[in-house]
Amino acid sequence: MPRKQFDLIVFDWDGTLMDSTSTIVKCIQGACRDLGLPIPRDEAASHVIGLGLFEAMQAVMPNVDPAIYPRMVERYRYHFLSKDHELVLFDGVREMLAELVQEGYFLAVATGKSRVGLNRALNAVGLLSLFDATRCADETFSKPHPAMLQELTRELGQDMKRTVMIGDTSHDLLMASNAGAAGIAVQYGAHPVAQLDACMPLYSAASVHQLHGWLSVNA
Repeated sequence: MPRKQFDLIVFDWDGTLMDSTSTIVKCIQGACRDLGLPIPRDEAASHVIGLGLFEAMQAVMPNVDPAIYPRMVERYRYHFLSKDHELVLFDGVREMLAELVQEGYFLAVATGKSRVGLNRALNAVGLLSLFDATRCADETFSKPHPAMLQELTRELGQDMKRTVMIGDTSHDLLMASNAGAAGIAVQYGAHPVAQLDACMPLYSAASVHQLHGWLSVNA
């Protein structure tokens, strides 16, 4: 049976598939604390999730000496590496992905993580071979630039008009819009619902279960 709307489903990682938002916020705050910088509030730290790591540090602390950013990145990685083995997938993610694979969709990841970080995370949860392609922020332009989706569709020979990007931040949804792809929001990650709604996603899911149900019927 032909699929209804999409052939390629692209997922963000942190805050969409992996329950990591609060850990990332704490690691950003820890990096700032280590360097004697002002500690960003939770809302400010969570807003930059999804950007490339260097871009995230610039966004969360825009008024410091640019020479500080590489040190912020180093301290962030130090904190994150001590925590990432504790991170888990959101409930229902594994079952949702398995069903989508069985249904014959192309699956991909577009993430602000580094290549090393994504591979480590995929390997830790046993999903390394599940995705047809992945793209990371240290390999191309950071979200919301459309490059990740452009490169993924080219690599997999897919049509952007039959591609959907699923993410928990406005960065994900704006990337989809900039690329000419559809965007689906998930409300359980980094950005508040009002901010996601402002990007006019095709659908907004309050849980993985809701997302799975919508994809089963509509994708």
